[in-house]
Amino acid sequence: MKFRNKKNDAVALKQNACEALLREYAFCREDTLLDLLGSTRRGVSVNLAEEKLEDIGPNIIVAGHQVGPFGRLLKALINPFNLVLFLIAAITFVTDVIIQPSSDYTTCAIILALILVSSAVAFIQGERSNAAAAKLSDMITNKADVWRDGKLVEIPIDEIVPGDLVKLSAGDMIPGDVRFLSAKDAFVAQAALTGESAPVEKFSEVRSSAAETLTDVCNIGFMGSNMVSGSAEAMVLTTGNDTYFGSMAKTLSGDKAKNSFERGVDAVSKLLLRFMMVMVPVIFVVNIVTKGELMDSLLFAVTMAVGLTPEMLPMIMTSTLAKGAVSMSKHKVIVKTLSAIQTFGEMDILCTDKTGTLTEDKIVLEKYMDVHGKDDMRILRHAYLNSYYQTGLKNLIDLAIINRARENDLEQILDRYGRIDEIPFDFTRRRMSVVLESKDGKRQLITKGAVDEVLAICKYVEYGGDILPLQGELLQEARRVYEENNRDGLRVIAVAQKNDVADATTFGVADESDMVLLGFVGFLDPPKESAKIAIAALQGHGVRTVVLTGDSEGVAVKVCKKVGVATEHILSGKDVEAMSDEQLAEAIQRCDLFSKLSPSQKQRLVEALQKAGHTVGYMGDGINDAPALRQADVGISVDSGVDIAKETADLILLQKDLMVLEEGVVEGRRTFGNIMKYIKMAASGNFGNMISVMFASLFIRPFLPMMPVHILVQNLLCDFSQIGIPFDRVDRAYLEQPRRWETKSIRRFMLLMGPLSSIFDVACYAVLWWAFGFRSAEYSTFFQTGWFIFGTLSQIVVVHMIRTQRIPLLQSRASLPLTLSTLGVGILAVVAAFTGIAATLDFVALPLLFAPWMALLLVGYCAAVQLFKFFYVRRFKEWL
Repeated sequence: MKFRNKKNDAVALKQNACEALLREYAFCREDTLLDLLGSTRRGVSVNLAEEKLEDIGPNIIVAGHQVGPFGRLLKALINPFNLVLFLIAAITFVTDVIIQPSSDYTTCAIILALILVSSAVAFIQGERSNAAAAKLSDMITNKADVWRDGKLVEIPIDEIVPGDLVKLSAGDMIPGDVRFLSAKDAFVAQAALTGESAPVEKFSEVRSSAAETLTDVCNIGFMGSNMVSGSAEAMVLTTGNDTYFGSMAKTLSGDKAKNSFERGVDAVSKLLLRFMMVMVPVIFVVNIVTKGELMDSLLFAVTMAVGLTPEMLPMIMTSTLAKGAVSMSKHKVIVKTLSAIQTFGEMDILCTDKTGTLTEDKIVLEKYMDVHGKDDMRILRHAYLNSYYQTGLKNLIDLAIINRARENDLEQILDRYGRIDEIPFDFTRRRMSVVLESKDGKRQLITKGAVDEVLAICKYVEYGGDILPLQGELLQEARRVYEENNRDGLRVIAVAQKNDVADATTFGVADESDMVLLGFVGFLDPPKESAKIAIAALQGHGVRTVVLTGDSEGVAVKVCKKVGVATEHILSGKDVEAMSDEQLAEAIQRCDLFSKLSPSQKQRLVEALQKAGHTVGYMGDGINDAPALRQADVGISVDSGVDIAKETADLILLQKDLMVLEEGVVEGRRTFGNIMKYIKMAASGNFGNMISVMFASLFIRPFLPMMPVHILVQNLLCDFSQIGIPFDRVDRAYLEQPRRWETKSIRRFMLLMGPLSSIFDVACYAVLWWAFGFRSAEYSTFFQTGWFIFGTLSQIVVVHMIRTQRIPLLQSRASLPLTLSTLGVGILAVVAAFTGIAATLDFVALPLLFAPWMALLLVGYCAAVQLFKFFYVRRFKEWL
């Protein structure tokens, strides 16, 4: 018998209802649509919008229940290591409270204290990180242009309501499910819904049949998609969880694929847990055979399981990542994905766009010239008409043209023209056109764009006041002027026009033909002052910078030379397109500058670098950067970037300071280094303890080497001593190279370092057994207290030995929090062992004569670890 999943049924019902509603909106008449939504072609009124927002709620998709502080606390409490401890606590409750005639809650209380300490620290650090991120997130919002009371206003996307009339252009996120009321070459990327990588064109008229799949209905746009090119006006139909995407949110919000950081933590966790699960039963059997006490052996084995469980790993991991996020927030960086901090440290190649990242993003119009290279106000006038009348995304080039035209009092010419139509920009044509009509009825089509793409549609050239065929020497002359200015570092675009324009109301790409080349406009976008320093700093940290730009080769070379990016090998988009995957894999190893790239080519290059074994970051802020940002291991955008770039990125810079990138790399490696400190301490320490316990179980017959309560107290104290690890310093040499998870390295360290600690544990046994005569049951408590204090102090000391490749204290000092946590716990342990104040925990006061013996053992242990460190680094070229 099959049982239905009620939750999935509910989702399906909601999705079906949403689809039916959208189909109704898609195929009804426009006036009917406006009536249904209580709207007009002037948009909704401000008052009605406020009422709708209060009634419907903000335009936000919530997948499942929002996780509040209590939910986050539960998440901190429930992890694989804590579950093991909860199980052990339950067992000890049965053995110590239920079965025993006199109930003893001590062991159970200590285990619960271990859980609470690690969980509380992880929760508090996580809340600090969330608070810092929320504070910065308030400074960044995605906005949309909507008509309210007939006025075009910009509002946050979460304030959009059904009935709003939105204006859309390239780079905009579609702020809800919408019906297009007007569209001009409007191409929409809706891969999040359909999986199709190619953009889909949308139209205002109904061109679909009712039988078509909803996502194929050509006059409907969906939340979760974005405008790739063109422009449109659309009526918002549904918002938030009422959208088609919102109805699918619960099915789409499954677990994300794990990144390298999460995979590394999982691998280490499984290694340590498997090791514990295998060895603990062995200890149980050995103790039964040698001691003959079933309950004591069971309790001892269970307690050893607690001691071998790295319960602080989730806390250390969360705390170090949260500390990294808080640190980055101080540099005005929003960390959207917490584990991206560590991936940042792993990054060995940073791919970056040029404009606005390496350059100031303050474009200044330097020249407007004819094909002779001479200044010509007519070129500026035509460029101004094109930039002013285009309704798409006005980029910095358009704004620079408009500002210069105003400085030259060209605004009065606007009164002589009206816009008939436009052919919007896209990244394939790399140009855009407007069709204008003067008051006397004359029409002209004006085009501006990338030089090669404009030359391709020009049949004529205006030369010396005459219209001549664009061929031979004239074509060479035009190219010479372009290339000379390009080499001088100017970003050059071409301007063309034609007067032979059809008497029509709509125009397309086919009309961009037989144009007359008028001349060129040149812009200066100077490199950032910080770019050269930042790139050099990244290189010093083992990160290679690769420039992926849609700009021309000349400008890109000029900028790259100034900022220190190698320009010996250069490839264009055409070169990349012609290469096979094998050829590209070879080319990316030596080429650091790729020019005139399309968005898909940028994505292909990032993917090729990843396949070559690199961890790739990508920084960009434009529409053409979104595919590469999504592909990269860590995506970086800026607050001023287009909506889709910010939505895709893992990190968002609120200030365009490239030195923040170096800070991010260093913070990522510092985070990784501190996590590795704990993991290698835990792995090697646990393995060493297992060997020591096995030895003691085999050769110390009359009594257990340490009471279960001693093991738990030792574990609790050692956990407290390591609370300062997330705040520790990391050696400068460690920060100079990218760091990756290497489970093999951890296993090797564990197998070699673990037995070294066991040698000194056995030496401690020998001192207690022979030097002090603690070898009978009568003196068992002295033996157990002695091993407790040595084991505790040796684990505290080794924190300082393992944390650095150098000589601790002399060449590398721990941070103040780690120094205080280890020193404080060490003093507490010594007081407990030598004063007898912890008699309730079965401790006795050790003779003071044991102190010099213990000091000698600890000094010997430190010297041995330092010597081991020297040979280990020499052999394996690594420490942490």
